[in-house]
Amino acid sequence: MNLSALRPIFRPLNRLKYPLLHAARSNASLKRAPTPTTASSFSSTARMLKRKKGKGPGTDPRITAIRYHLSHPLTPRPLHFSRLRYLRHWTIHRAWLLFLRKRRRAEEFDLERQYMAMRSACEHLRLMDSNGNVVGEEEAGGQGADAGALGVRGKEVGRLYRAAMLKRGVWGSVPVEYGRVQVDFPAREGWNHGWTRN
Repeated sequence: MNLSALRPIFRPLNRLKYPLLHAARSNASLKRAPTPTTASSFSSTARMLKRKKGKGPGTDPRITAIRYHLSHPLTPRPLHFSRLRYLRHWTIHRAWLLFLRKRRRAEEFDLERQYMAMRSACEHLRLMDSNGNVVGEEEAGGQGADAGALGVRGKEVGRLYRAAMLKRGVWGSVPVEYGRVQVDFPAREGWNHGWTRN
């Protein structure tokens, strides 16, 4: 089947055949003001126009800072790894994190050991009388809700413990902030409320 008959045929008008029609069309096109052609969009929402400088909200300074530092010449380029190299990088990084965790746990266990040693020494001092003998809980006192109460045997038990626990004259002219360990950064948790001694 020949479809050439269905093809649209466009033949421009010949100037020689129709000189008046051609002249009328050219004069009409000169007289009319050119109208801007707008293609209809597929969206029903209004078109976004280009923002004019100086009007409206400015750029966020945080975004400006991020863009500045990302494109700064001293900023290292982002890492682009192949699969194997990424796997090696991840393995080394994970091993480093495991090493740091192991070292941190060892330091925590060491601090706990020191704390428990000091606690047992203070407990031994609290239960010791003036002769160096260890007495029972009810004879010593100084524990429980009323920590300042003396035991049955009075002041002769736990005298060294009470002297060790005195805070009088410790600070003198030293600021009280030095009572805490001076660290570079604050702790992740300010206070562990769930901590119990045993």
